[in-house]
Amino acid sequence: MINRELIRLKAVQILYSHYNREGQTPETAEKEFLSSLDKAYELYQFLLMLMVSVHHMATRIIEMRQSRAHRLGENDTVSTKFIQNRFIAQLRENEQLRAFKEKNNTFWSDEEDFLRQFYSKITEQPFYKEYMQNGDSSYEEDRELWRLIYRHLIVENEELDEILEDRCIYWNDDKPIVDTFVLKTIRRFEEKMGPQQPLLPEFKDSDDRDFAVTLFRTALKGEDNFRGLIKDQTKNWDLDRIALMDLVIMQVALAEITSFPGIPLSVSINEYVEVAKYYSTPRSGSYINGMLDTISKRLIAENKIEKK
Repeated sequence: MINRELIRLKAVQILYSHYNREGQTPETAEKEFLSSLDKAYELYQFLLMLMVSVHHMATRIIEMRQSRAHRLGENDTVSTKFIQNRFIAQLRENEQLRAFKEKNNTFWSDEEDFLRQFYSKITEQPFYKEYMQNGDSSYEEDRELWRLIYRHLIVENEELDEILEDRCIYWNDDKPIVDTFVLKTIRRFEEKMGPQQPLLPEFKDSDDRDFAVTLFRTALKGEDNFRGLIKDQTKNWDLDRIALMDLVIMQVALAEITSFPGIPLSVSINEYVEVAKYYSTPRSGSYINGMLDTISKRLIAENKIEKK
């Protein structure tokens, strides 16, 4: 699940934080970097658990309404279609998610007001009303309902953002990327897989984890070398005149360019230009693009790096 786009963002984020903390050792910075990647995967599971927790709240509310109607002798007209949704039942029983829940059982237990309000918002959505009015539904329709709920009510949700910010300092930055993986997971669910439906792994393979460790270590240990290359291209400028974030982005970019010959130069440069758009100033992208292109061409001409 943790792809190279997220790894690059994390490397820049944690390295920038490292330079703003006096006395932090390189070993501590690397430990924080790896921990931040683990936290991103935790967020992925946390957001999957959000859907299960909302469904649990909906079940409680509907059962209370049924009980009240029975106690008052009223006709029971409360539909149970939503709580009988087969996709969310499968997600609730997912073996990997159940193991995560057992380790982190308090994650949603203290957010009852949020869950209750969230369910209320679901019931106001046109796609929910259409789903409830359609009578019986297929597994695919049940799954599509939750995809729509996620896309319309979870991807952009200020109250949820506040909860995430309180839980973990990294999560609001991580969420836009993690959202894409949650939506991908919903689409990949198959009824026949039952509780054994695999979730996305933390890393696609060992290569991505190795990429993460090598990238961060190289960027940190090669600080003097990479900043020297940058300084050589700034002519009469002092490095202090370059925004620290831009400097860190170029430092991590050069670590990638010099350490991974199999990654095309254009891919690396474009990726860090995008990082600059995310973290730095509006003008930083074009500046960083020009700097990295010039430095890379010089290193290739001097046979100091090879690119396939």
